Order: sequence, then C-alpha cells, then structure tokens
Amino acid sequence: MSRLSIASFFPFRRLKVYYQDVNPEVTEAHIKTRADLRFTPVCQACGNKAPRVHSWTRREIRDLNMATATVWVSCIYRKIYCPHCKRIHIEDLGLFHPYLRVTTRLARYVYQLCRVMTVTEVAKHLGLNWKTVKTIDKQYLERDFGQPDYEGLRILAVDEISLRKGHRYLTVVLNYETGHVVYVGKGRKTKTLVRFFNQLKPRQRKAIDAVVMDMWAPYIKAVKKKLPNAKIVFDLFHVVAAYNRLVDKIRNSEYRKASKKDKAVFKGAKYLLLKNRKNVRRRSHRHQLRELLKINEMINTVMILKDKLKHIWSYRSRSWAIKALDNWCQLARSTNNKLLINFADMLDRYRYGIINHCDFPIHTGKIEGVNNKIKVIKRKAYGFHDVRYFTLKIYQAFSN
Repeated sequence: MSRLSIASFFPFRRLKVYYQDVNPEVTEAHIKTRADLRFTPVCQACGNKAPRVHSWTRREIRDLNMATATVWVSCIYRKIYCPHCKRIHIEDLGLFHPYLRVTTRLARYVYQLCRVMTVTEVAKHLGLNWKTVKTIDKQYLERDFGQPDYEGLRILAVDEISLRKGHRYLTVVLNYETGHVVYVGKGRKTKTLVRFFNQLKPRQRKAIDAVVMDMWAPYIKAVKKKLPNAKIVFDLFHVVAAYNRLVDKIRNSEYRKASKKDKAVFKGAKYLLLKNRKNVRRRSHRHQLRELLKINEMINTVMILKDKLKHIWSYRSRSWAIKALDNWCQLARSTNNKLLINFADMLDRYRYGIINHCDFPIHTGKIEGVNNKIKVIKRKAYGFHDVRYFTLKIYQAFSN
C-alpha cells in the first residue's frame, strides 16, 4: 500500500520534512522542516562551504497555497561563520531569501503577478503586506533590469515625462531602433542627460549617429558636450506644436481687431485652425474655415505658412531643405508680424537640427507612444513615491 507524502512538493536537497498538519477547515497547513545534517552548510552570500556552526534558529515562512490552504513552513536552520566572507551568515537551503519571510517560489509568483497587477492587488490576492510585495518585486526587478543594455546604440530618442505636479519630470531615453527604454533620469536638466552619457563607454558614445528630440536647450547642450559626432534632429511634431501656439495667439489678436459682424465667424474657430485641413470633415466647419480665411488676410497667411512649414520635413536633399527653410523664413518676415518674425528667428537658430532630418528621417512618434504607456503604468498604480521602483517598472514594460 502506497504512503501519501508531501515531501515531493519540497524538492530541496538540504532540507528534511518531518511534520505536517492541516486544520479541519483546510484553510491552513503547517509544515515543519529542518536542515539535513548530512550536508555541510553552504554560505548564503558567497556559496562556499562553511562547516563552523554559529547557532541554530527557527523561522516561519509563507509558501505558495496548496489548494485552499495557506501554507506555512517552519524551518530550523543554522547560522554559520563563513571563513571566506569573514562574517556570520544564514546557510543556503534553497528555500527562502535571508531577508524575506516568504519562500523563493512564492516570491517568484509575486514577481510574475506584479507584471500584470498592481502591488495592492497582489497583496490583497495573496494576503500579504503591500510593503512585502513591493520589496519582492523591486528585488527581482533590480536583478533583471537594474543594469540596462547599452550595446548597439546607434539612434536615440529623448523626451521628458511629468512625474507629478510642480514641474517634476523624468527624462526618458529610447533606443530608437529596438524600442527599448535604456535610461530614465530624474529631472530634465543638462546634468540629467550627462549622467546617462557618462555611463556609456567611449566607443559606445562614438557609435551614436543621431539623437532626435525637441528644442529643449539643456538636452541640446548635453548632446553637444558628450556626443560631438552625433547629429541632433528636431522633430516635426514639436515644431508644429510650437507653431500652433503662435497661430492661437494671432487668432486672438485678429479677433480683437475684427468688426462685430466678423467676430461671429471667429467664434469656435480655435480648433479648426489647429487641425490639419484634411481632418476638417464636417460641412459646417469647412464652410466656417473658408469664410474665416476669406475675411482675414493674416490668418490666411498663417495657415499657408503652416502647410509650407510641414513640407520642409518632406525633403531628403539637404540643399532643397535649406532652400525651403530660407524661403519660409523670408515669407514669415515679410508679414511684419512680430510673432512670425520671432518664430522665423527661432527656426534659423535651430536650422541644423531641422536640416539633419534629411540624413536621418526620424521622429519622436515612438517615444511619444512610450510616454503614453508610462502614463498608463503611473495611473494604474495611482503614482509612485519610489522613483527607482518606477524606473525599474518602465524598464520592465519595454523589455523583450
């Protein structure tokens, strides 16, 4: 007749199961184990044998549930003096981590759950303290994603994301070709990006050909300082976004100058002017836009310049792109509008990054998508107080 045993559920060579007990309601199971004296104890820290026993101790450890029963393991183990570490350590039984009150397999299960659930949800599901769940998840994240891979970096995308209210930002650096987040730094200053570049080896910095970003001066300064061979590329999206803000200012200015009859045409036209013309689909909206462009020469000019501005990014020849940019700036200055003149001056200052788009037709669309996903991670967790933990969750989300 076969004997029932739970020993096979504890395949730990250095451990012996000598007692088991399940309460009548099958809600809790208690299993007693002890170190097998046939084996010389092994140091948990360095893995070397340490025959000198310092003391014996006992620990209650939470294990994976067995059916409906919460399993508790009572383990008697040895503290040893390790001649290699010159310190007292817990022997390695393969059952638990020295600083956690859960078994290794439960910790791995917690880590797997935290990939798809929040810390609070996992804690409620398993009946653990949320701090324990976070500690386990962070420990495994440090092991797997604590050191991002910087090999093969050729094209980077850089952008910032708001961490919380009060102008608290994180700088996000993306490997443009693979879609992996390779760096998340606190702040959006020059030193934030310099810290990342300092982590790269000289050959890795030389291998970077281009960096796409918006026209944020601290980022530009950091790239020029640390990556003298890399070309800075300014994205169409950010330039057009800046131009749209100018369009809205001009619309407000022209509205104040308009007659009472013409002001009725201006009302509700804000987003019609910001949209691409092909996206204005409703007949009434198209009619209103035509009327507005007909009665106001300045707004008509601004919209023509907007279309021409976008067209600059379609060129693949540097000489043609330079010519198109010069023509645009000349037209903008000919309007004698102070806002348009200032915008043309700004484009002149940053023309190198606009023209570089001919050599590297890249954009920040990828990193904008990354930022949206990061916002979902933050919102799902109702925010993160631990920036390092948030950073590791970002690395995990964009890993293979």
